[in-house]
Amino acid sequence: MDLVRHGGDSSDRTKDKNGDQKTLRRLAQNREAARKSRLRKKAYVQQLESSRLKLTQLEQELQRARQQGIFIGGSCVGDQSHSMSGNGALAFDMEYARWLDEHHRQINDLRSAVNSHVGDNELRILVEGVMGHYDEIFRLKSVAAKADVFHLVSGMWKTPAERCFMWMGGFRPSELLKILVTHLEPLTEHQFMGINNLQHSSQQAEDALSQGMDALQQSLAETLASGSLGPPGTSGNVANYMGQMAMAMGKLGTLEGFVHQADNLRQQTLQQMHRILTTRQAARALLAISDYFSRLRALSSLWLARPRD
Repeated sequence: MDLVRHGGDSSDRTKDKNGDQKTLRRLAQNREAARKSRLRKKAYVQQLESSRLKLTQLEQELQRARQQGIFIGGSCVGDQSHSMSGNGALAFDMEYARWLDEHHRQINDLRSAVNSHVGDNELRILVEGVMGHYDEIFRLKSVAAKADVFHLVSGMWKTPAERCFMWMGGFRPSELLKILVTHLEPLTEHQFMGINNLQHSSQQAEDALSQGMDALQQSLAETLASGSLGPPGTSGNVANYMGQMAMAMGKLGTLEGFVHQADNLRQQTLQQMHRILTTRQAARALLAISDYFSRLRALSSLWLARPRD
């Protein structure tokens, strides 16, 4: 009996010891998890503080822009056509960021409505809201082009991947229609012909504008290359140099017109597409457009964050 009792006591002690070890391991794991949680919280708080500082900086820049009479958010001081000057690019970038945030909100509402199978009347209101918001970005770009057309054409307000597909400061309407067709099926014969004709007319207009831009670039290059090769500071070349620059400046004014026509083409293509499609098809088209550009932005982020050996 004593042997049995002693054996039982030894077994109990072993179990207690194993239990204590498991408890210690759990405690250690809990402490490690708590430590990691504190580190994540600290990093998150630091990120929030960094974001707050950036937001404060942007607000200060926005306030300076307002004080200088730059067009901001639908209001202006002085003539809209000429008030955006040195900081016009900054003002437009900030307005575009705000436009994009609102666009994301509207698209999320539209997507929820489509997935919830809401009625046509409610869906129509959301579709028209998104279309109206597109009109807003074209209006902002029109004002910005008067201040710094080079900024719009360069696409520096877009992500790198988006810039690869830019044409005259925006998307190519004909290419966008090609992407949309697969998302709009089934189309009636009348709708298919309408989309096909719209794509064809958009392509023709794009070609005409591209040819005009090529001619402008050639003419500008010839203007800058003409005249004496001597330094502009010499007395004999000052008048020729100033005349040369005046001609070049006059030709650059045409660039703004090309960008304005390209944006008109983009806007008209969206509006005509809207008229051709049913409300639900138009909603799917707007979602597809938004998804396409969102993927381009995501691609840019992945590219910039890629490992570099």
